[in-house]
Amino acid sequence: MSKPIEIRNPRTGKYDYVIIPPPEKLLVQQCHRLRRAQKSWFDLGLDGRIDTLLEWKDAINSMRDKLMEALVIDTGRLSVSKLEIDSFVTSIDRWCRLSSRLLQDKEKGTSISFINVQQTAVPYGLVGVISPWNFPLLLSTIDTIPALLAGCAVIVKPSEITPRFMAPLMNAVNAVPKLRDILTFIEGDGKTGATLVENVDLVCFTGSVETGQQVAIAAAQRFIPAFLELGGKDPAIVLESADIELATSAILWGSVVNSGQSCLSIERIYVAKNIFAEFYHKLIAKAHQLNLAYPTLESGEIGPIITERQAAIINEHLQDAVAKGAVIHCGGEVEEIGGGWWCHPTVITEVNHEMKLMNEETFGPIMPIMSFSTVEEVIELANDTFYGLSAAVFSESRDEALEIARKIDAGAISINDAGLTSMIHEAEKNAFKFSGLGGSRMGASALTRFLRKKAFLIKTKDNYDPWWFNQ
Repeated sequence: MSKPIEIRNPRTGKYDYVIIPPPEKLLVQQCHRLRRAQKSWFDLGLDGRIDTLLEWKDAINSMRDKLMEALVIDTGRLSVSKLEIDSFVTSIDRWCRLSSRLLQDKEKGTSISFINVQQTAVPYGLVGVISPWNFPLLLSTIDTIPALLAGCAVIVKPSEITPRFMAPLMNAVNAVPKLRDILTFIEGDGKTGATLVENVDLVCFTGSVETGQQVAIAAAQRFIPAFLELGGKDPAIVLESADIELATSAILWGSVVNSGQSCLSIERIYVAKNIFAEFYHKLIAKAHQLNLAYPTLESGEIGPIITERQAAIINEHLQDAVAKGAVIHCGGEVEEIGGGWWCHPTVITEVNHEMKLMNEETFGPIMPIMSFSTVEEVIELANDTFYGLSAAVFSESRDEALEIARKIDAGAISINDAGLTSMIHEAEKNAFKFSGLGGSRMGASALTRFLRKKAFLIKTKDNYDPWWFNQ
């Protein structure tokens, strides 16, 4: 019998929910059942799969209030939870619309005039998705929806830190007969996730570098694909010609949305020396206008730090920075209020790359700012990191910004904005360095990576090939 896991409420600090991971034997049986059902799901055809997912969307909309309530309790925030549900529902429509174009078989000629090639693809049988706690709904479904349309069965293990949303979501799954046999969400912790990797045909993982490395090793040992999106330490570069009003607003949002608990958060800010003082004073003024979402969800924009472990990491990074000479201008600590952990938007100067705040993932509403003198210097600073997920560049000149962006070791660079990867899904991107592994979860690859390409080489004329033996 699996041991129950108590779940903490991020706003109150109380343990008010319990999950029970499935016994290993039962989880293995679930994987076998889903894999057997996958053939019928694929045979349904793309139009049938689209109709089924649109039916699921209707079921989700009918349970929207319950899903919202669960997400709010999971994360302690309101506006971002609304955005999660809207983005999730929109993504179903988007993938249903795009899949018909992306999944068409194609036949074309080759370099040999009497040979054609017909391209088709075969889905992986069972996809396993292991997702994190910071965007529980969105990151548990961002890989799931395209995998389903590709014809795969899917089993999802969301984080045990934010599991409440699964109940209303599974009610919506169970309301769609053709979906419930090939899609399920399971409760569990790291041990459950490890068992999952041992029993699927492809794994998608979003989370920490340390756990991602373990997933990659386990997948490699089984010779199955692993698509990993891991941590980030995203830089923002503000050149002297930049619009300071625009840059401070963009960077403030990119740094503190979801209380900074996002892999695409701006975690390092580099500002041209001549505008440095004006920039950080304006950023401080704007940061002061944001309030904690306490005592009510509507009281402000900044929700709680969801996990106690993350609260400790943020405080550790702040204390390390101050001990090494950093200056805090606003915010500056994670404090316990009403049982939850909270942190006001924090602007820090006099920082350097010897501080944890500038080289380890902080995952909080923290804005450390350094000045730079030359373009060469700032590119070196931006690339001085273990990570390579995304970045931002601000300049009056688009050409200048793009020239710098080309030299940054990251997969997606926002120009005169920040965090655009959360809004724009058409652009394919890869994670650099230790920020991830595998194909893009954006653009066409987000769907086609769940397919094994297959080619039919078709002879179109009844002739002897010139390379055959003379007989």
